[in-house]
Amino acid sequence: MRIAIVDDIVSDQEGLKSALAAQLDRLFIDAVILCFDSGAAFLTAAGRERFDLVFLDIYMGNENGVHTAEALRRFDTDCLLVFTTTSTEHALDGFRVRAFHYLVKPCTEAVLTALFDEIARRLLIGDKYIDVNTAGGSIRLRFGEILYAEHHQHHMHIYRTDGSEIMTRQTFHEFSACLADRRFFSCSRGTILNMEHAADFDGTEFILKNGKRISVSRGLAKNAKTAFGDFLFERRVCQ
Repeated sequence: MRIAIVDDIVSDQEGLKSALAAQLDRLFIDAVILCFDSGAAFLTAAGRERFDLVFLDIYMGNENGVHTAEALRRFDTDCLLVFTTTSTEHALDGFRVRAFHYLVKPCTEAVLTALFDEIARRLLIGDKYIDVNTAGGSIRLRFGEILYAEHHQHHMHIYRTDGSEIMTRQTFHEFSACLADRRFFSCSRGTILNMEHAADFDGTEFILKNGKRISVSRGLAKNAKTAFGDFLFERRVCQ
């Protein structure tokens, strides 16, 4: 999960980041939290790679967080948006940009706990997940955040949508068996891809939305084309 905190006051950033980290630990959710001191800086980052959740201060110097939210909604309609503010006077504006919640400063641990329980239900239910054992402990990994994974020297290297990599000691067969979902395709004996993040298939390679290319074994090329076509068709039908 990718989370953004947008606030021009550093102490508020740090305080909220610490509180969010505690909630993530409580729910065993693995996430990356990035802080931004302006709406403009946040929008630039969000345009490169989307966030799942953003905590957005309404009053930031010469910027208005509602205007930042309006700009965000022009290219990202799915990100959960939580306004952090000292007042709820912008409630109607929040409705227009589909704000998920208002977090009135200062907030209590009980308020954050209730909020994160609801966020977890919104973001995690509806997607499958696996628990991956790493050197640093067990990580719960949603299928949707897996870009691709490859086997090398007795380990699975799992690459995620947030740009990070997880390594676990496991055979390719054991790992791929856990991904019983039509969005995953085994490109070779040691590489498995999440077609949810593929932009195209050129006959020999999948081209991911981030530009990364994943080669497909010659003997699997026909199957890859069929699987990708079926996946795209099913996704359009469900939308």
